[in-house]
Amino acid sequence: MEVRSALPCELFYNAALLAPRGILALSGDLAIGMKQLLEFIPIALFFVVYQLDGETLRLGSWQHEFDGIFSATAVLIIATALQVVISRIASGYWDKRGLWTFLAVGIFGGATLILRDQTFIQWKPTIFNWALAIAFGVFHFIGERNLLERTLGAQLELPKDIWARLNMLWISNFLIVGGLNLYVAYGYSESTWVSYKLYSAIGFTLLLTVLTALIVSPHLQAAEAAADADSD
Repeated sequence: MEVRSALPCELFYNAALLAPRGILALSGDLAIGMKQLLEFIPIALFFVVYQLDGETLRLGSWQHEFDGIFSATAVLIIATALQVVISRIASGYWDKRGLWTFLAVGIFGGATLILRDQTFIQWKPTIFNWALAIAFGVFHFIGERNLLERTLGAQLELPKDIWARLNMLWISNFLIVGGLNLYVAYGYSESTWVSYKLYSAIGFTLLLTVLTALIVSPHLQAAEAAADADSD
């Protein structure tokens, strides 16, 4: 069974495309864009189903009354599972990040449904992001290469200080996202948190991509210039 981690590759791909004359080919644009869109669908469905609280869905003799965050959580679990399967069929490999996301959603979402307590699903983004921050932080100080360089070092040549800067950027992102999630969950209403969950997922991904591009872009351009000079 082949398992890959897709998140670093896709964000670096997008960062390269933001750079003038990015060195990565544009042919994979559509596939990567579709995959990232697929990753946001479960969160979008979570948001939509939550808005249907109190509404009744009827299909023939069957009917279901939407129950706020509990119906939304059930849909999130199902949609995340389908996302992982569809990604596997489309790409030919199991996305490691997708599998970990499904595991987290299944555990915390399942606890929310069984115990009828939304606290578990509200804590999921924080625990997931802080776990990533710990993983990236541990590899930052252990060994000669941090986690980003271990993942992408064979595909992208960057100075050591740039890898370190990128790693700290991503650690900061995970810590901030996790902290803000708790701040909104405990400081505002449940409906506000649900909206925040959707818009922050999109916003922070875009922000991290742009900041990564600003750091990586000069080195991509330098590598491209050196390659052009060698070919002349």
